[in-house]
Amino acid sequence: MSRYHYGVFVGRFQPLHIGHEAVVRAALEEVDTLIVLIGSSAQARTPRNPFTFEERAEMFAKVFKHELATDRLVMKPIPDHPYSDAAWCAEVQRAVNDTVLAHYNRGGVVLHGLDDIRIALAGYGKDRTSYYLKLFPEWGNVQLTSQYGTFSSADVRKQLFQRIPVISRSVLSDEVADWLETFALSETFRGLLEEAEFLEAYPKEWGRGPFVTVDAVVIQSGNILLVERGQAPGKGLLALPGGFLDPRESIRDAVIRELKEETSISDHKGEIPPAMLASFIDGTRSRVFDHPDRSLRGRIITHAFLFRLPERRELFSVTGGDDAQSANWYRLGDLEPERFFEDHWSIICLMAEL
Repeated sequence: MSRYHYGVFVGRFQPLHIGHEAVVRAALEEVDTLIVLIGSSAQARTPRNPFTFEERAEMFAKVFKHELATDRLVMKPIPDHPYSDAAWCAEVQRAVNDTVLAHYNRGGVVLHGLDDIRIALAGYGKDRTSYYLKLFPEWGNVQLTSQYGTFSSADVRKQLFQRIPVISRSVLSDEVADWLETFALSETFRGLLEEAEFLEAYPKEWGRGPFVTVDAVVIQSGNILLVERGQAPGKGLLALPGGFLDPRESIRDAVIRELKEETSISDHKGEIPPAMLASFIDGTRSRVFDHPDRSLRGRIITHAFLFRLPERRELFSVTGGDDAQSANWYRLGDLEPERFFEDHWSIICLMAEL
């Protein structure tokens, strides 16, 4: 009999490597069913997170076909919440609860609670799992060691994103290595390689910061004003209007300037003057976003301001300018996290209270 009914293994698996696989196999000796929560899901591709949830699930399926077929292994996507541990914990708890309830309901057993279900968090003893345990005191702990050294997925990605990709079969199963070889021939890979080269060159030209930026969260009649980025990084992704602070301007003046430069926002009388735009700022809804990993360009700290424009049937006119390829209004209910640059989706959720 297993020590636990369910184990929970959290990771990004960018990509899946033999160290991850060893943890899965060891955990399955301790639990009846292992729930693998695949993090950093529902976001745009970057050189740090190049693979979608579906692609990472495909890697698992190639290695653990039998375990998936027998329901000993279950995979669920988990989005990032860089500014709220509580929101991230809630995502994890919901994913685990839903999985457990679905398993028992499928077997004809109706559960009215999970008090009698033994659950444990599984992972490396030396990684961030010890931090996660503090967030889930109700679960047990299955700490595992790996015989595969200290390499990481970051090492695999570093070798992969080169003009001549290196795919090391010493740290990847053959199935995953074959998958990556096919991926390295795709247009998607070429776009990510271009972005990786840009990001590698960026600090050599500009330094690693810290830098100060501003972002405008502009809401009108259930719509939000967004720009499409016209160049790397994040070319083609949706973003908030914003940019870098000039040396001799205030944060507030900077966000108004960037909003005007990138969207040319106007009404029937013409471009809206700075003083009027300033009057639309919700003084209670400004916030600093400073997660250390929010940008791959370096240490960039942004100040976001919420602009509440008057509600009306005809939205203010906008046109893309400066670094923006285009500027448009988007219905809040239609937004897709996978289309957003850096942490702009998280900023929108917190500032607009979605």
